[in-house]
Amino acid sequence: MAKGTSEPGADAPAGGFVQLLTPDGERVDSVTTDDGVTYSVDFTDDEYRELYSDLVTVRRLDAEATALQRQGELGIWASLLGQEAAQVGSGRALRPQDMAFPTYREHGVLYCRGIDPIMPFGLFRGVDQGGWDPNEFKFHTYTIVIGSQTLHATGYAMGITMDGKTGTPDGEAVIAYFGDGATSQGDVNEAFVWAGVFHAPMVFFCQNNQYAISEPLERQTRIPLYRRAAGYGFPGVRVDGNDVLATYAVTRAALDHARNGQGPTLIEAYTYRMGAHTSSDDPTRYRIASEVEAWQAKDPILRLRAFLTKQQLADDTFFAEVDDSAGKIALSLRERVLAMPDPQPVSMFDNAYPHGSPEVDVQRQQFAAYQASFEGSAH
Repeated sequence: MAKGTSEPGADAPAGGFVQLLTPDGERVDSVTTDDGVTYSVDFTDDEYRELYSDLVTVRRLDAEATALQRQGELGIWASLLGQEAAQVGSGRALRPQDMAFPTYREHGVLYCRGIDPIMPFGLFRGVDQGGWDPNEFKFHTYTIVIGSQTLHATGYAMGITMDGKTGTPDGEAVIAYFGDGATSQGDVNEAFVWAGVFHAPMVFFCQNNQYAISEPLERQTRIPLYRRAAGYGFPGVRVDGNDVLATYAVTRAALDHARNGQGPTLIEAYTYRMGAHTSSDDPTRYRIASEVEAWQAKDPILRLRAFLTKQQLADDTFFAEVDDSAGKIALSLRERVLAMPDPQPVSMFDNAYPHGSPEVDVQRQQFAAYQASFEGSAH
């Protein structure tokens, strides 16, 4: 059990975790884990309010995306509902020079990296590749294949070490996001091996939302996920993933640990997926309503709102303004998604190779001729 000025509440999982904000909005000054690391935050009043705004906006955008998919405007959507604190807390903990490698659900981290929220919608609408510039935003493109981004991240982290960009407080670090289900994939475990052996400057950030699609956590592991790190030779820590303050503190510490040349860390953000795995999933087939209700009591937005209210850092006017602002951003997003032009089918060949290819050119010509064969026909 974590030691500190306050013990985690009854919602703590077996083995304890770092929690700086309880579900009812009470602050814990600091928490010291069994390995002697103390976690705390020192935010200004404005920074607390900004975190709340981030959480609300990210959830509102996610809700709009879910609605768009249900209305047939997106092919699929992977909701982050319930995981906002894990994503905003870790996303805000990144320094400008750090590189993030996401899955297909890190919409909150994307928002925190300053990327236009419209960017992933082209991917899920099927009109483009969802391609922002990873170097510009220090945020890699979405990865659909489960766990493969952890290997990409490890290779990138080894590269910045070879380039001499680590070992100082201003050095670079890497964070790789994945879910609890991905820990059963070979790619993730191979990444652990390489990162541990080569002392890579990276953070493995596992959002344990309790289900790998329909498979509960107990069918994937017999020990808490963060304890797996010991077998690969680096530290692991479990954090309350519904606590934006603790998530920030733990992620910032792990990233600074990495950038200073002290190797990787595995963070298990203990959270819950409130909605479906994707819009193609029906969670009522494998979990009961009472479980969802129990986790709703630990809602990351409600607990921060409770804290702001108790500390008299915000009032009803502020909360209404945040809701109104988030609604306007969501409405603009909807309008922009609906205005996306449908690409010409032949454009699928445009970005196959950065400098073109004679073979692809031939395929393009053949496809264009095939399309033209239907012009003016009854087909």
